[in-house]
Amino acid sequence: MEYPALRGVSFRIEKGELASIIGPSGSGKSTILNIVGALDRPTSGRVFIDGINLRKLSDDRLSILRNRKIGFVYQSFNLIQRLTAAENVEMPLMARRNIGTDVRRNKALKMLKAVGLGRKANKRPSELSGGEQQRVAVARALVTEPALVIGDEPTGNLDSKTTSDILNLITHVNKTTGATFVIVTHNQEVAEQTHRIISIRDGLVEKEQRLHRLDMFTGQLAPVIPLPNDPEPKTASGH
Repeated sequence: MEYPALRGVSFRIEKGELASIIGPSGSGKSTILNIVGALDRPTSGRVFIDGINLRKLSDDRLSILRNRKIGFVYQSFNLIQRLTAAENVEMPLMARRNIGTDVRRNKALKMLKAVGLGRKANKRPSELSGGEQQRVAVARALVTEPALVIGDEPTGNLDSKTTSDILNLITHVNKTTGATFVIVTHNQEVAEQTHRIISIRDGLVEKEQRLHRLDMFTGQLAPVIPLPNDPEPKTASGH
């Protein structure tokens, strides 16, 4: 007997939107996340990312699409402990043969500076706080300039103050770069910081709630949340 994880789910995420998906355990949130992130294929229906029908892509083409179109931020950070912050941010770029070592490193350093960690590029994850590690994860997700950034409980392992800081960072990046964010969360307070909440229950979209107006982005990425140990001057940089 089959038990479908999702049943006729249909919704659209607008370009530049910061949307959240919320629901109880077992509601289908993780399945949606894996399908939207091109990690799993749906047994029926269609999924489009940036106008591309994912069902028509081979596994190799899906891998390329994930690398070029999608960034991921996980609850557990998923940083490689033996690598520095800069090396972790570089990782998604290493799959691109047309990007040289110097260009890759410069992109990583620029992104770390943008999230307020310019002076900690050579630190390893064990030398960073939880909030700093999540900032590295955000920088890694953004370094490829993806069309879509997916957050899987990105504040789940953080205290309330650090959660607020990371949400401010995500909101700022969304507003200033136009990057589209989809965040899966159990936390109602986190969801309420997004433009729209999509509530899932038993594999169905239970309701959608528009909370904030979708603003046009400025096209610039500027660090906005200075850290106590990162006193370097903060200047806007194009992205």
